[in-house]
Amino acid sequence: MDLRLATDEVVDLIASIELQRQVKEDNAGRASACDEALRRLQELLEREQEALRLHGSGSEHAANIEAVTSEIGKVKRLAGGTSRPSLPNRPYPRQHEVSWRDTPRNPARNRGRRTMGRSSGR
Repeated sequence: MDLRLATDEVVDLIASIELQRQVKEDNAGRASACDEALRRLQELLEREQEALRLHGSGSEHAANIEAVTSEIGKVKRLAGGTSRPSLPNRPYPRQHEVSWRDTPRNPARNRGRRTMGRSSGR
């Protein structure tokens, strides 16, 4: 893809989105930053596709679409290739958590140590 063929306006918008993604990545994390950048790039792509449809294939909009599509691919690779919402970061996967709802209805009681054959009133 040759950015020289895309219009200056689109190149500037792509650069602006990339700078904002980098700033947001420092503050909020990579997944959130990439989601926001992908949303904005998709809007730009839709705008350029509509302009191409209205003005025909002889215009610079085809080069703009190629530039935006290339940037979308780059951001998707940065995000790990997923377009799903980000999951919370956990350092370790959760072990099976047991809640009171998972316990049997009549659990065996642990009555502690009992003496054999002696009463406690001695």
